[in-house]
Amino acid sequence: MSRETALERLATTIAARKGADPETSWTAKLLARGPEKAAEKFGEEAVEAIIEAVKGDRARLTSEAADVLYHLLVMLAARDVTLTEVLAELERREGTSGIAEKAGRRG
Repeated sequence: MSRETALERLATTIAARKGADPETSWTAKLLARGPEKAAEKFGEEAVEAIIEAVKGDRARLTSEAADVLYHLLVMLAARDVTLTEVLAELERREGTSGIAEKAGRRG
């Protein structure tokens, strides 16, 4: 029996917040604002992580990376994409050269 990771527990919590009262949950508030706002917030957090990566502050980068992962999961949930689906895609790509994988994509 495998142990659930913190990321999996977070994804489960986010899914459970769909439809919750936006006045009592930050996640519910983000989801209620729609997929576009969730995507915008993810982008903001990604930029903040990039800034910390460039600065070289490990502690701040770690904190911003956690924010990025959280907001990625919220963005995915806003479009009904599960962490399980993303992990399955990563597993599908495992062992494939990045160059070969990119060449196999369409568009």
